Amino acid sequence: MGNTLRQNRTAEAILLNMLIAAISLFINGFGLYLTIQANIGAAPWDVLNLGLSKTLGILYGSASIAVSATILIIDILLKEPIGIAMFIDAVVVGKAVDFFNWLHPIPPCRSLLTAIPLMLAGLFVLAYTQYAYMVASLGCGPRDTLMVALAKRLKGIPIGAVSIALLSTATLIGWLLGGPVGIGTLLCAFGAGPIMQLAFRTVRFDATGIRHQRLRESIRILLGK
Repeated sequence: MGNTLRQNRTAEAILLNMLIAAISLFINGFGLYLTIQANIGAAPWDVLNLGLSKTLGILYGSASIAVSATILIIDILLKEPIGIAMFIDAVVVGKAVDFFNWLHPIPPCRSLLTAIPLMLAGLFVLAYTQYAYMVASLGCGPRDTLMVALAKRLKGIPIGAVSIALLSTATLIGWLLGGPVGIGTLLCAFGAGPIMQLAFRTVRFDATGIRHQRLRESIRILLGK
């Protein structure tokens, strides 16, 4: 049954994996909330989301959905593989951050002694929930899909360089809009990858071995066709 669930061969498996993805992404939103509450600069994409939120006077979640939807449209125009979980990602994570902002369990940090551990804790939450989300095999996030799409088209340029350029652009635009940039931005930009790799190693997870199901195939199975 476990292999069937991972490969999404039945409507039951797809629905269960959609639930797993949604729960994982909700907890992922808590990880983002922790990195923001560290109050020493947000992660690159969050700098953009927070800057957009501040400029337009809207909730973080609304700004996040707007950015994710825009990127998702670009992914579709570039004819990249789209999965159901990409739509779940676009909505759930941002609204989860809004929920925790409303609940306000942790005040913004006022010292590096508390900020850095909180930032690292948030990054570990993000890493493990990314694993749980990817295991559902229903698609990668819109931003990761865009990075891969650009790397495929910019032949000769390493994907790492494409990632840095994408994150730098998001950070710059977010900063111009008033988003928080600081040491935490650097910690997220350069620490998230190694922490994710460490987390994946502890659960013996190989992200390259996952076959993500495309939206068309998921819909076909859900409709029993």
